[in-house]
Amino acid sequence: MPAYLIDNADAIDPAWIVGKKRIGVTAGASAPEVLVDEVIGRLKEMGAASVKALDGVPERVTFPLPKDLQSPAA
Repeated sequence: MPAYLIDNADAIDPAWIVGKKRIGVTAGASAPEVLVDEVIGRLKEMGAASVKALDGVPERVTFPLPKDLQSPAA
């Protein structure tokens, strides 16, 4: 399956979706929701009939502060 990294909805090449029945869209946590909405809107303009949001896998990763930034234990 081909995958494309895009910066915005205008970067979608219509040739990528010709003949496709399903298209997946993912975004990292730093991607503003407005950009994701614009991509979905662009795909709808190109003929996407419906959009289905799927639950992702919850992450439970934590990153401690570097030792230099941690306050001393009381």
